[in-house]
Amino acid sequence: MKLRPAGIFLILAIIATLAYFAFKNSGSTVASDSSDTSYTAPEPPTSQTRSPEPATGNTASDETRDFNYTPEKPQNGTLNGVVELGATGFNSFVINMDREKRWEIVSKDFGESLAYEGLATTDDIRAGLKKYISGMLDKGVAKNNIHFVISSGAQKEPKTKIISNELKKMGYVVNNVTAEQEANLALRATVPPSFADNSFMVDIGSGNTKVSWEDNGSLRSLELPGAKYFQNNQTDQDVYNQVKQGVSKVPEGKRNVGFIIGGVPFTLAKQHRKGDERYTVLKNPQSYKPEDKKMEAGLNIYKAIADATQTDTFVFDWDANFTIGFLLELKK
Repeated sequence: MKLRPAGIFLILAIIATLAYFAFKNSGSTVASDSSDTSYTAPEPPTSQTRSPEPATGNTASDETRDFNYTPEKPQNGTLNGVVELGATGFNSFVINMDREKRWEIVSKDFGESLAYEGLATTDDIRAGLKKYISGMLDKGVAKNNIHFVISSGAQKEPKTKIISNELKKMGYVVNNVTAEQEANLALRATVPPSFADNSFMVDIGSGNTKVSWEDNGSLRSLELPGAKYFQNNQTDQDVYNQVKQGVSKVPEGKRNVGFIIGGVPFTLAKQHRKGDERYTVLKNPQSYKPEDKKMEAGLNIYKAIADATQTDTFVFDWDANFTIGFLLELKK
């Protein structure tokens, strides 16, 4: 059969159309294969991002945080006063304390007390002591409720013996405490009962540093170099190593919170206290810039403690002091 021109044209058109679609499908497959080998799609974002690693040797936070705890107030309490003869001067406190040993601060001269340098003679000492005593009497503290305590660090200072003798002449009893007693008394006043099972106490003083914690109903304590160790020709590295090694004895189960007091922690907390809150959470030791040699030494001690315990919360208590622990231990 002889095809007409129109038939030949129709057959060629069909062949051309089939060839076009065959080539198109083949090209699409090649393009897809090429894309799979040259491009990798990014992984979808995930909400479970990995937390950054803590700074080497320390886990304390660099941010300002709050410590939300309110102690119970005393009921039908009595005013008690105590004066601490510290390594560099006097600290004085008046507290309201009830029979259950609940207490609250009434007044305090803490961290910025009368310095020994201004007490050149026994007359100066007597005048300074009378000032403290009259101030407490004016607040309503009975004379027999005023107590004097000489810290373990201050007992190394020659002038405290003269002060002690003057107090005795005035009819007052002067109580000398050891570093171990001081640490345990500070624990009593500083660590709230609800934190006693999992926390520890640090007192960075000028003459020594005290660390204490409870262990199955017993009190454990350490005495370590204080913030004026440089006066004894001790190097920063040696003290850092000594403090870190000592504090490593604090059981891991007692490292939840470090309650911290003392002159250098006072200076640190003052830099970012928000108002008149009782508790201020300290920042990472590396966040502070030392203002003098004592502060630099205190920061070295603080860093060693933080490195040894990996505790991320150190809480400064504006009201607590080992001498308040002394008042709490008095039998009434």
